[in-house]
Amino acid sequence: MTAAARETSIRRGVETLLALAGEEGRADGGLGVTRIAELLGREKSQISRTLKVLAEYGLVERNRDSLTYRLGWRIFTLAELAGEPRILQEAEPALQALVASLEERVHLSVLQGAEVLTLMSKSPSRTLQAAGWVGRVTPAYCTSAGRALLLDHSRDDLERLFGGMAMQPFTARTVRDVAELADRIEAARATGWAIADEESEDGLIAAAAPVRDARGIVAALNVSAPKFRFQDRIGRAAAEIKRAADELSDVLGGPAQAAAVGRG
Repeated sequence: MTAAARETSIRRGVETLLALAGEEGRADGGLGVTRIAELLGREKSQISRTLKVLAEYGLVERNRDSLTYRLGWRIFTLAELAGEPRILQEAEPALQALVASLEERVHLSVLQGAEVLTLMSKSPSRTLQAAGWVGRVTPAYCTSAGRALLLDHSRDDLERLFGGMAMQPFTARTVRDVAELADRIEAARATGWAIADEESEDGLIAAAAPVRDARGIVAALNVSAPKFRFQDRIGRAAAEIKRAADELSDVLGGPAQAAAVGRG
């Protein structure tokens, strides 16, 4: 195969994958050879050969009942492998900018089950500031990052995640049950950011907003600081965190704000 022919084959394969990932392909659960050929302006025989090769590598799979094709398991595996390193790479300048603006410690976190894992933390030159805790986990129900990460969860989702869990009251403001958690998430959903006021630790206040890619919420940006120093600025900080999270979402290919989910 010549270099030109190889380039054409690669281009056709990429176009086919993008067609299957498009709105029509996702809405219909897949596309047939004829429809893909129509969308791409290609010969059906070309598309058929392309799909056969893509299927060999697990990049597409065939629905035997409808004879249509959809994205395969390996596409999603590759997306998972690429996602976290890219989030870290893209998030670092955003965190640096937030530290410069807010002059408080900021974090990038992800959800792991019912807990929040901090992946990255940046801090200003202050003696008194919130702990960094990179690599450590905290409960999702009592932190601003946790609620931001749970923003698209319905009440039924929350019941499945926390229903059998005893929620430890870290302070007098800690939520006690799923109903109270759902109410606070509902309030956060209205603004697009979450604020935790002395819920995980006395004297600590924090704000967070979700980061999305094409799959949904994948991370959260948040700022935390001693309440005596930060409470008067928390509203402005929350809005700034949300702007940064929305910009990062845009870079990662996700919408800045998802539509409201069912309340279940």
